[in-house]
Amino acid sequence: MGKLMIIGCGGVASVAIHKCCQNSDVFEEIMIASRTVSKCDALKEKLQGITKTKITTAKVDADNVEELTALIKSYAPDAVLNVALPYQDLTIMDACLAAGVDYIDTANYEPEDTDEPEWRAAYEKRCKEAGFSAYFDYSYQWAYAKKFEEAGLTALLGTGFDPGVTSVFAAYAKKHYFDEIHTIDILDCNGGDHGYPFATNFNPEINLREVSAPGSYVENGKWVEIPAMSIKREYDFEGVGQKDMYLLHHEEIEALAKNMPEVKRIRFFMTFGQSYLTHMKCLENVGMLSTTPIDFNGQKIVPIQFLKALLPDPASLGPRTVGKTNIGCIFTGIKDGKEKKLYIYNVCDHQECYREVGSQAISYTTGVPAMIGAAMVLTGAWKKPGVFTTDEFDPDPYMEALNKWGLPWKVDENPVLVD
Repeated sequence: MGKLMIIGCGGVASVAIHKCCQNSDVFEEIMIASRTVSKCDALKEKLQGITKTKITTAKVDADNVEELTALIKSYAPDAVLNVALPYQDLTIMDACLAAGVDYIDTANYEPEDTDEPEWRAAYEKRCKEAGFSAYFDYSYQWAYAKKFEEAGLTALLGTGFDPGVTSVFAAYAKKHYFDEIHTIDILDCNGGDHGYPFATNFNPEINLREVSAPGSYVENGKWVEIPAMSIKREYDFEGVGQKDMYLLHHEEIEALAKNMPEVKRIRFFMTFGQSYLTHMKCLENVGMLSTTPIDFNGQKIVPIQFLKALLPDPASLGPRTVGKTNIGCIFTGIKDGKEKKLYIYNVCDHQECYREVGSQAISYTTGVPAMIGAAMVLTGAWKKPGVFTTDEFDPDPYMEALNKWGLPWKVDENPVLVD
């Protein structure tokens, strides 16, 4: 069917690569490209005897547009899947445009250096105009829409779980269950235990930035921003039990608010244990979450990058993590003139994921949808020129693929609502 270049070789990338190799009818050939080519080679060694997919590897600096473009042109894939860092979204999009191939990612752009003057000025202007202050937003990638349209190329943004699957759930609910959706609450519960006093389930730098930022949600078309972790709710999750969850800013809120303007309120909640929050607050108080470089023994270091080096690698958590995740969306609205509520969700078991692909469920729930999004583009099921999020296409083939490739979903037509 086609060729896919995959940029990145961390925990999520590893899952996406495993799943591409399971789906060799679509992914006849893949290239794994990363700054650390030894990681790519090790994964190739592990997989090439058990898949029909032809695997090649390459070294690439994803911050270097010329280098990326040259590699893409020489390999000539049908699409590029970016599972590197969100900092590199724009350089990879530039390279895809230059090389004339489709682009797919799992998380929207944010800058590595949040103190860079030109970016900072644009950011502060956006904060005033839009009303939320998270460092990550879609504006930078949406600005590429005309370029991708004119090139006849598809850019599919945010095909992880949240964002990604959660937005497909919204499109599916709208298509099959509601005449009007009034509220969407996205719930992300990780009931897993890895046994460490403190560790993050995905890239610590990205994770800790996200969690320590002010929370925000959309109500009646406007952003409402709140202090970090200031809205807490409890919820009883199937497979996990009662958990504390906190309202965070999250990127799919921005896309859903734009594409489903009839929805009156969209919120995102994530569960955290008290130990995690205590550690994070302490690290924040002493400046360890800062992205501003400091002088240390005659060299510049970024505190949060130093912290990342001290914390366990998320890719190493798989064998230690037990328990389940439960991620989904609660909808309220109207169907046939009557009030209706609905919860579409997935429950995923950490140890089952580890047995299948050698990773914990956080990487699994992002890596599987990354493969599915790439398959949607490669097969032409989701293909049109421009820049799109996952809620802008027919949800049915994606929902079928979730059931087929390891993330079966359930529908609860009488869920407990979040107040």
